Amino acid sequence: MQHSFTSHDDVRIADSVLSRFLRYVRYWTTSDRHGTETPSTPGQWDLAKALVQELRDLGLTDVALTDHCYVIARLPATPGKETAATVGFMAHLDTADEVSGKDVQPQVLEAYDGSKICLAGAQVLDPEQDADLAAQKGKTLVHTDGTSLLGADDKAGIAEIMTAVEYLQAHPEYPHGPVEVIFTPDEETGKGLPLFPREQLTAQACYTLDGGSLGELEVECFNAYRAEIHCTGKPMHLGYARGRMVNAVLMAASFAVMLPRTESPEATDGYYGYYCPLEIQGNPAAASLEVYIRDFDRAGAERRVAALDQFARAVEAQFPGGTVQVQVQAQYYNMKERIDAHPAVLEMLKKAAFQAGVEFHLKPIRGGTDGSRLTELGIPTPNIFTGGRNWHSPLEWVAVPDMVAACKVVIALIRLWGAG
Repeated sequence: MQHSFTSHDDVRIADSVLSRFLRYVRYWTTSDRHGTETPSTPGQWDLAKALVQELRDLGLTDVALTDHCYVIARLPATPGKETAATVGFMAHLDTADEVSGKDVQPQVLEAYDGSKICLAGAQVLDPEQDADLAAQKGKTLVHTDGTSLLGADDKAGIAEIMTAVEYLQAHPEYPHGPVEVIFTPDEETGKGLPLFPREQLTAQACYTLDGGSLGELEVECFNAYRAEIHCTGKPMHLGYARGRMVNAVLMAASFAVMLPRTESPEATDGYYGYYCPLEIQGNPAAASLEVYIRDFDRAGAERRVAALDQFARAVEAQFPGGTVQVQVQAQYYNMKERIDAHPAVLEMLKKAAFQAGVEFHLKPIRGGTDGSRLTELGIPTPNIFTGGRNWHSPLEWVAVPDMVAACKVVIALIRLWGAG
């Protein structure tokens, strides 16, 4: 079944997805990786409640907001398609905390002329340094003003899913099967799905919209571990410290510099894994260090986990009397093996991209998505591009035509799953 989009469709989709995106990014939904509750921040509730109301305004009657801020909505099948397989689409509510997500001021740049884009603080989006930006000449862009991130990760994904739902509601003549829409909190903290009510879903397959450049389709991600390194020293009055004091701050710093610089995020790409120290805090009595470990190969990740214990013993040897404890927690696993066991899920995605006129390519995710966790829970969940670039930074931008393309891929996917 081929679905043909008209130029009129493109204009309406562009207007809809842009207006939604500009509205959503103004919600302050930065998550807190130190938070112990789900959601970790109250602003995520505000966006979730707004989306619930918007879904109801679009005519969906089966819309729920759970006690932990998961939005789950169902678009019923058109007549005669009730027994078709259910397909789901997922995006996350929160934004990362590396850069402020408060008071976002999105800047719409129509018919981009290909020149440098000047932002606050002497920051520049320079097409001479960014071939992807240079390729957007003549297109409509949305970028930050330089004082915050933009929030395309993942409000572009939310806007694209919502626009696809609106399109199908406006075109009842296009048959489709049942659809589930899921919006989740705290994806950026790696804590988005532990409390997710998996039993409420009936989808046989799901797709996250949480990817980057036009045409990127992703079916594999890192194996991810989080380690907490706890250093215990022996504090002493500094005037009498010689030969007696063991400084836990120095212990934690020594541990951090043992992590191989050649195996860091800034030194690797493609399929190479890494260690990444994220935060260090404490005092001479006790200090801690948080480290992320990432690798596409499970054995490679476990090798790095084992190396942390070796580093700990080396630090203890440098600081007699001090102790180092390593606590490791798995965050998510590479979803490729489980998705490979369901080849139709990827084949449908490739067909949908073709129908949407998108030249696609498979790319590994140097990170993870809620899709990797949902895949572990038994629903294979590849990832689809959203058009966002420079995520988690004040240089973030998104191309509106790419957002339109993502919407069209979602619409085509829904119709393809309904045709089975």
